[in-house]
Amino acid sequence: MSDEKLMSKKKPAFPVNAKLDAYLGKYSRKIEIPIFYEDLLRFSGSIAVEDREGNDTLWVRVYYSEFEREEIDLSLKKVYSILHSDGSERILDYLNIDAIDYCTFGNSKPFRIKVRNILNDNYTHFYVKKTDASRVYGLELEHMLSPYNLNFLVYKDTLIEEHIAGIPGDEFIKENLPKCTESQKAQLAKEFVKFNERCMIRLLGDMRSYNYVIVPVHDFDHVVYRIRAIDFDQQCFEGKFKVYLPQFFKENNSMVDLVTKKLQNYSVEQYKIEERSIVAKRILSSGNRIKRLVNIAKTDTISIPDNVARLQSELYEFTHDVEFKKCKKMGQVLATALEFVKRNYEDVSMKQIMEKRF
Repeated sequence: MSDEKLMSKKKPAFPVNAKLDAYLGKYSRKIEIPIFYEDLLRFSGSIAVEDREGNDTLWVRVYYSEFEREEIDLSLKKVYSILHSDGSERILDYLNIDAIDYCTFGNSKPFRIKVRNILNDNYTHFYVKKTDASRVYGLELEHMLSPYNLNFLVYKDTLIEEHIAGIPGDEFIKENLPKCTESQKAQLAKEFVKFNERCMIRLLGDMRSYNYVIVPVHDFDHVVYRIRAIDFDQQCFEGKFKVYLPQFFKENNSMVDLVTKKLQNYSVEQYKIEERSIVAKRILSSGNRIKRLVNIAKTDTISIPDNVARLQSELYEFTHDVEFKKCKKMGQVLATALEFVKRNYEDVSMKQIMEKRF
């Protein structure tokens, strides 16, 4: 933990280059959609969205002229059909766009779309954002290297993301954590260690408590908690190694305290090695797909030279792997980090962990 200010400058958006665009097409991520991010910016007014306690959520509910709203609603229903179904129009009559919210906070400034099935009142959300290569790499790496699959679409300058359900981390820490049993707190500590390691390995930065969610899963007679990232804006950009370790953000101090109180040092090391081994196996099982993505990233510009120089230096100090010294692009740093994990942890067994042979 540290009071050091880890991030100061706003990250620029990076364009999707021709190779990444072709990759998205190959894996059915690039699909023509009937509306763009810029179209949603034509709202004529807005009102603040408050939470249940009346606090400002930093989201605003936008509204459009009557003529534009009809066209926008129809287009958003079609996007929902493309994202979650077969893209046909036969379900459109059963859908309603209940709300369009705009976030005034952060880099991506997304629109959150609430879609309701009028037959049963079930609803879900999806997000409309501006395309940024960082987010695209982040979403794809999350899909391949985390325990969770992700559904998203890219078309020109517009990115469509499915909603990731869960309790926002900051809300959970404030409202739910004090009510957890001691056993649940120990399980959360374990999950945070694994989440921390997963973010570090694939260079996903800025995992402050409001950038991930806690997902409660009921398992027989108890509840198991999982942690999922929901913001991939800071994939492979920052130069400070600490940015890629959630433990160093003050917003996560409560989670770090859990780890300190509930886990012995040996258990922490065991969970770290377990997660590295699991990620190494996911790299191998992803085969040509992750190879293609990383090869594209190696030649792409997704950061600035100063950040690349600092991160490759700090990673060399952390791993003593001389390959980091050769990196000139942030994608090369990512490739070296993944190769390091694959090479050193793919064959680690539980027996080795228990015998402390690793």
